[in-house]
Amino acid sequence: MRTCAFVLASALSLAVAGCGSSSGGASSSAQSGDAGVARAVKVMIVNMSTFEGPPFRSALGLDESVPVTGLTRGDPNVHCNADDVCEVTTGMGYANAATSMTVLLSSPAFDLRHTYFIIAGIAGIDAAQGTLGTAAWARYAVDIGIASEIDAREMPAGWPYGYFGTGATAPQQAPTTTYGTEVFQLDESFLQAALALSKNAKLDDSSQAVATRAHYTSAPANQPPQVTQCDVASADTWIAGTALEQRARDWTKLMTKGAGTFCMSAQEDNATLEVLTRGAAAGAVDMHRVALLRSASDFAAPYPGQSDSACLLGSLNSGGLGISTSNLAHAAQPVIQVIVSRWSQWASGVPKM
Repeated sequence: MRTCAFVLASALSLAVAGCGSSSGGASSSAQSGDAGVARAVKVMIVNMSTFEGPPFRSALGLDESVPVTGLTRGDPNVHCNADDVCEVTTGMGYANAATSMTVLLSSPAFDLRHTYFIIAGIAGIDAAQGTLGTAAWARYAVDIGIASEIDAREMPAGWPYGYFGTGATAPQQAPTTTYGTEVFQLDESFLQAALALSKNAKLDDSSQAVATRAHYTSAPANQPPQVTQCDVASADTWIAGTALEQRARDWTKLMTKGAGTFCMSAQEDNATLEVLTRGAAAGAVDMHRVALLRSASDFAAPYPGQSDSACLLGSLNSGGLGISTSNLAHAAQPVIQVIVSRWSQWASGVPKM
């Protein structure tokens, strides 16, 4: 019986074989409906939820809808503009993200070999690293869902939480059994370029977000949002609370050998990045052209005097959801504009900034 990996590799190989012959420096405005012509996409924005895409479509004029069979039922179209900037929504969670990205990379409608991917979604934030509305470019995406677990009510004395690595015997130990998807490091050149181009982006705020962050006693949690750099912890299970946030911090440090700094708790990124990595092995995409952006819709741990449950259950009322979706577009837009307007410089790879 064929494995999923074999099916994916076969599909991607067929997709690459069917790509148009445009070079990295070529500019294609061919419509995907043209027989035999794959659209050479300059930038592909990858959103996860259906409310993350509209700010991008509005800001960038992504008015052309290209139906792709197999994408999420919530939005089965890729949205593009005349500059060959496109946006796709994968659906939330690992299964949706992996499936939608596999479908996208396998589609004969698009040539993604020279495409810059900006993965952009909302997340919970560590109050020690940012605040509601903060937009952060990641160097690392760390999977905190691959773990062994003992119910916290039954864990050994002295353990800070009931999670520990597969094959390990304590939370402080690295896993001895690995899956190969625990850690992804994003391209440093693209990361630094994105950070430099977006650091002065004007971000939205809201009165409700201001009121929520006022409960936190120190910066940056009680300050206005800004663009920054820190890392993402991925899992299908939403986390909230002091102990689980500390676990995300510890696990990020452990799995990146001390180099990573947790700040965003998210879901889909390691699944998305694994599909892109396999796509790169098949020649369908270039991992040096992938960036990861998350913006804060809520805090990952409570403010002083608030319970963990109140933090999680009240997250949708924090005032961060609306500004986090708009700030994704605000932070990414300067990067996208430069890539498109200076395509002759970016076509062959990230130029020196």
